Parts: sequence; structure tokens; C-alpha cells
Amino acid sequence: MAEEYTDQQLARIQKMNQLKEMGIDPFGHAYKRTHRSGELRKLYQDKTKEELDAMDVQVAIAGRIMTKRRMGKLGFMHLLDRDGQIQSVVNKRIVGDEVYEIFKLSDLGDIVGIQGKVIKTDSGELSIEAHEYTHLSKALRPLPEKFHGLTDVEERYRRRYLDLIMNENSRNIAIMRPRIIRAIQHYLDGQGMIEVETPILSPILGGANARPFITHHNALDRDFYLRIATELSLKRLIVGGMEGVYEIGRIFRNEGMDPKHNPEFTTVEAYLAYSDLEGMMKLNEELFEAVAMETYGKTDFEYAGHTISLKAPYKRWDMTDAVKEITGVDFRVPMTVEEALNLAKEHHVEVAPHQHSVGNIISLFFDEFCEDKIIQPTFVTGHPIEISPLAKKDEKDPRFTQRFELMICGTEYDNAFTELNDPIDQRERFEKQMELKNLGDDEANEMDTDYVEALEYGLPPTGGIGIGVDRLVMLLTGAESIREVLLFPTMKPID
Repeated sequence: MAEEYTDQQLARIQKMNQLKEMGIDPFGHAYKRTHRSGELRKLYQDKTKEELDAMDVQVAIAGRIMTKRRMGKLGFMHLLDRDGQIQSVVNKRIVGDEVYEIFKLSDLGDIVGIQGKVIKTDSGELSIEAHEYTHLSKALRPLPEKFHGLTDVEERYRRRYLDLIMNENSRNIAIMRPRIIRAIQHYLDGQGMIEVETPILSPILGGANARPFITHHNALDRDFYLRIATELSLKRLIVGGMEGVYEIGRIFRNEGMDPKHNPEFTTVEAYLAYSDLEGMMKLNEELFEAVAMETYGKTDFEYAGHTISLKAPYKRWDMTDAVKEITGVDFRVPMTVEEALNLAKEHHVEVAPHQHSVGNIISLFFDEFCEDKIIQPTFVTGHPIEISPLAKKDEKDPRFTQRFELMICGTEYDNAFTELNDPIDQRERFEKQMELKNLGDDEANEMDTDYVEALEYGLPPTGGIGIGVDRLVMLLTGAESIREVLLFPTMKPID
């Protein structure tokens, strides 16, 4: 087995064995610390060297050795904990010969505990003067080189543990993500909504237009889908009288991977009885503002080369108005599918067989010509009925629905409806979706008879919204790839 190790690993294994010979467990035991580095900086960074000497503050910290240097009988090292790095000074005169030898055996990457006095060095750096030195865990592999780190981006995502050790920005994103999610909960709880959990496994494909992952349930001997949305379960709860519900949960879509898409991702879906599209716009604006203020204390963020303002109100842009403004084509004028297909051909817009409807072609035109024109938060409204199987019809023009998508920098952040609560209309929409499925649309919804039955008991007028949590985290943290904000993104296998 020894030939499998590098020279550096063999040297570390030798030191591990030396620790054993000294009676020290190389992979030690629990350690009671009193502070993390961030707490110490907050408490004592502004104190002078003389003030700290007079205060005689005793603390215990623990962390990974990131730098180490020795000057005779004096050693210096920086320990990394969750908050960042802090220096420790190991003086042979204070800790004694035996402990200093243990310190000398340490390598970069080892984890140690230091109990001692908070000081400032002559250079003014906040430090811990070691009075007790405790070895906690031996690192048998060397860390990546300090100045190069993990330069291979793919490797950073595959070995996230190393990325978190070496990359402060990755640690900050990992810490901020749960705070952002907590802020979402705080806002929705404050609106009187109830957080719930719904099934991940579903026998029926529904709630969104997406290709699913399929798994097999052995006991029932039938296939199930991993959910592509939480929508239909949550609206059942509104039928049941819960009035306002939301779920933050993992969603699974068997689709491509790029900087904005990962096969599993997180959404928050919220449904509020007696609300509508306008109510969802207000909720959307207030939620984004509240989350931004709670987590960062501001509403302006630098993202993708732009300063993005999350302060309400957000622009509204009707889809057909946008297409007319950019291309000159007016899809509000009644037209046949053939006429719409001819317009698509003239403008070099590709239309798949299952997209042969005026509504689908409007959507394709918007995607092709308008999306990339959007920078600041914009509510895109007026979606055609063909691409909105769960949204209520627009009373003024039933070809369109009461729906919006919030877009920022050409990317969709959320999707909201005045929910369709007419069970007869809903059944017809599902039937249309089944026709599309037969034409080869892998993303079409299936007939959910139980959901239609639920609507027949009466769904109150309801507003609903689904927000991509990962994309919101990307915006707030300045990350331009979804894989930066997922601790363990889906990766292609190594050949």
C-alpha cells in the first residue's frame, strides 16, 4: 500500500506515527472552545496592545492550520475556523519543550486547539498567545498550494470540502445561503402563512412543464416521478382551508446543465387564498426587499456587470407588447396558426411540432427577441393560455392568462398566477396537455384526476408564486453560476 502514497503523504504518516509514540491520538477528541475567530475580532480588534495586556482575556479556539512559520523558539500559525483566520503565537518558553515538539510535528491542514491569552503582536495583529496546545486531527494529504488553490473550477465543485477550506468567497456563500432562506421564512411567516412539506415522489407528472426523473417503487411495483413542482399539492391544502401555505423544497428536472440550471434545485412556492396576480406582485416585491434588507442591509447589488435594484416598484412588461416593441409584430391581432408560423419563418424562429399554436409562437418570439433586453426586475405579464395550463384566463382576452414571470438580467426568477380554480376549465387544459404529450412534448402535464376533483370541492380565488431560491442566492451573493451556490452540484462523471 505504501507505494500509493506521495512523498508528502508518507512524511505526514511518519509524523502521525510519532504522535502515537508520544501517546497522542492523531485523530483526537472533543475540544471545548470559548470563541470563534469572528467573535474575537468583533470584541477585541479595536483594543490596543496595552489594553489587551491589561485585560488578560483567556480564550480557547480551534481550527485548521493554514500558515506556519518558526523563528527559533517562537512559532506563528494562522488557524482557520468558520469565521476566517486568526493568528496564534506558540512560544517554547511558555508551552514547554514537549508541547513545542508537538507543534513542530504539525503540518498545514492539521486541526488543533489553542487555549491562551488574547494579545496584539508588535505588528498590531490580533493573536492568541498559546498557553496550552492540543493536537486534534492529523491531515494526511497536503492542502492545495496557497497561491494557486483550486484553479480547476470543476475540481472546486467536485471537492467542495477543499474549496471551502481554500476559498473565502465559497465559505461566505455557504453561510449566506441558509440566512437568505431563513429571511424568506421570516417574511412569509410574517404574512400569516404556514410552512408545510409535501411529497417528493408522485405518481402523476404535474405542476410545471418539465422533463421528470423516474424511479420505481418496489413495494407498489409502479413508477413514480421525482416532483417537478410543489404546486398541485399546495393548492390542495388551500382547498382544505389552510388559506395561506408555502414550501421551501428541492425540485428535480431531468434537463440540461448550464450556469443557470442544475437537475435538482430549490424553490419556494407560496399560495394565498383570496389573493390574485396583483397580490402576488406585491408579495414578490416585498419579499425580495425584505430578504435583501435582512441579510445585507441594502437593496442594490452588483450582478453580471450591472447594479440591480430590488427596491419596489418593478417594471411591468406585457409579453405581446414587448414582442411588438422589439420586432414590430403584433400578436394581439387575431391570427391563424398558419399566419403565426409564417411570421416565425420570416423571423427565423424555430417552432417544434408540439409548439404549433399562436400562443407557443408568441412565447418563442419573446424568448428570442425580448428576454435579453431585460436588466432590472421586470414583471413579464400576458402569457398565452397554451403555455399556462394552471393559470386563470384573462377576463379581457381569454387567449391570455393572469400570469407573470419576474425577470432580471434576462433570467427568470419566479413565476406567479391568479390560480385557475374552475375545475371544468382545468380538466380541458389537462386534456390539451395530454394531446401535446402525444405529439412528443416530454414536458407536458399529465391528467391529474384527483386534483380536478379537489377543485370541484371549491378552491377559493387564490394567488400563487414559485421563486427560484438558488437564483435569488446567486443575485444576492454575486455568483454567476448556480454551481457556486449549491454545495454539491450535479457533475458529469470523470472518464
